[in-house]
Amino acid sequence: MINLRTVSVLADGLAAAWGRFPRDRFVEQSLAGLGGLELKARVAHVAAALHDALPLPYPQAAELIRECVRSGLTLDMWSGWPATEHTAGRGLDHLHEAMDTLAVLTPYATGEFAVRPYLERYRDDALKIMYDWAESPDEHLRRLASEGSRPRLPWAGRVGWLMTPGPTLPLLDRLRDDPSEYVRRSVANHVNDLAKDHPEAAIRLLARWRSDGGSHVEKVLRHAVRGLLRSGHPEALTLVGATPGSGAVEGLALEADTVSVGGKLAFTVTVTAGAAGPVLLKYAVRRTGSRRVFHLGQREATGPGETFTVRKSHSFRPVTTRDEPPGARELDVIVNGRVAATVPFTLIAAPGSLS
Repeated sequence: MINLRTVSVLADGLAAAWGRFPRDRFVEQSLAGLGGLELKARVAHVAAALHDALPLPYPQAAELIRECVRSGLTLDMWSGWPATEHTAGRGLDHLHEAMDTLAVLTPYATGEFAVRPYLERYRDDALKIMYDWAESPDEHLRRLASEGSRPRLPWAGRVGWLMTPGPTLPLLDRLRDDPSEYVRRSVANHVNDLAKDHPEAAIRLLARWRSDGGSHVEKVLRHAVRGLLRSGHPEALTLVGATPGSGAVEGLALEADTVSVGGKLAFTVTVTAGAAGPVLLKYAVRRTGSRRVFHLGQREATGPGETFTVRKSHSFRPVTTRDEPPGARELDVIVNGRVAATVPFTLIAAPGSLS
């Protein structure tokens, strides 16, 4: 995605904003050696070329980047990301110019990674700017206020003080019922991050939001509490109306007790509700040293004794981010946070494999 086209888009915009911009040299330097790099390394490589092509004090370079966008250039995620990376690395001595630049770029290439060094160095001053972003009419800026300050933002460096609940709560309170689903999903993801380290604080926050009301509070709450539901947290289950540990598995059957790497494990489970209300169903695939939990379904029981049957196929398609060696496995079915049934099976090497 970082290639001649995207580099050229950025180059053309900067050349239009500054007649002395060495467009062709920037493109050539950006593309040299690009082919052997992975995504984030490609972004950093183009950002370094951008720095070399803008040998100006950062405030002037930042103004040219902002002018490039204001002039009507249509950037996208891939042409704009190197510009936000340039801001992250080159503007650290110039908080306001850098944050202004991210504010201009973020509708095209979200600045959540680039804002992290500023939160690390400037904490209160950077957070004050993000409070202002949370009041912006631009949904992209409001989303950046939440996303950039997430405690466990994927692919981003950790900012120690963000790992404790408190400083970002005013942002979340402001944005929890935002009219934009784009923003609300970020808020829910932010709370889900918080819940990984401070589950009780996340539960209290979500309970308060429910009490305060709002047009979208239930959907935000459900998405925000998903990690706690996956782990069977009793208070999270209660928060969504489920009775912790309630319900039983009446039958659990595998289509076959062996499955090949690359194949699917098909199973059928019959569940009886123990109480009225939501019946949250998860399943876990276990082997020595590994347990992964997945969503199986949710049913709404009108009362105890109601029965539901669910069919599912779990894929063992190989992926680069997860190793699945052949061997013994167990399948758990989890009902309202409690393992209610377990069955063994075996994962075998794919036909024709040398394993």
